[in-house]
Amino acid sequence: MHTQLKVSFVIPAFNEERLLSLALASLSDEIERTGWPAEIIVVDDGSTDSTAEIANAFEVVVVRAPRGGLVNARRLGFLAAKGDLIANIDADTTIPRGWLMQVLREFERNPSLACISGPYIYKDISELARAAVRLFYCIGFILHLLNQYVLRVGSMVQGGNFVVTRTALSRIGGYSDRFRFYGEDTDLGRRLIAVGRVKFKFGLWASSSGRRLRGEGIVRMGLRYASNFIWATWAHRPFTNDWKDIR
Repeated sequence: MHTQLKVSFVIPAFNEERLLSLALASLSDEIERTGWPAEIIVVDDGSTDSTAEIANAFEVVVVRAPRGGLVNARRLGFLAAKGDLIANIDADTTIPRGWLMQVLREFERNPSLACISGPYIYKDISELARAAVRLFYCIGFILHLLNQYVLRVGSMVQGGNFVVTRTALSRIGGYSDRFRFYGEDTDLGRRLIAVGRVKFKFGLWASSSGRRLRGEGIVRMGLRYASNFIWATWAHRPFTNDWKDIR
């Protein structure tokens, strides 16, 4: 690598005492393996459990905030970050060996790259549900190519598994306060193509909890995400600002 781009991992966390330590351990291990300059920022979004105590057991920066929702937590993490690359990872998500080096190589090879994202792998749901998720990503990727390179109206970003440059995020004005939960990643993808390229790479996967799929059901969840994808792309607002916390 020719340049030492510092990476800031931003982890929003609300009552994540059950899974947060796994996420932080995977990030810490990856940073140690690569020896790359990086920091981890946990935004404790008004948790009422031991989330903050678990975070403090790791070598991370903890930002305490009143309950404000996912997008506000990402915003606070970005404001606290010192890195050139902002890696957004959810608190129920772990990254595999080699994830960070993939990201760094992509940004080194592509100076115009503003953001890179990849899919979730769910290991705790049924095979049928996993097949449905794969189909969802395949359809989404086709729309990603169409929207970015033909229609020029947006791109696909997987919230909780994406990396954006500080410069690009600053140039688009950061996170929109129109979004609190659903559609925030689509909104970012829509605005980021004005300042650079957005890449979706299937090889840049992360392992996440399937708790929302189990809690809401795959059909209901699929329709909700699809509706918010359409609204965020074309109406520039979420289909709904209401969400259910599932732990």
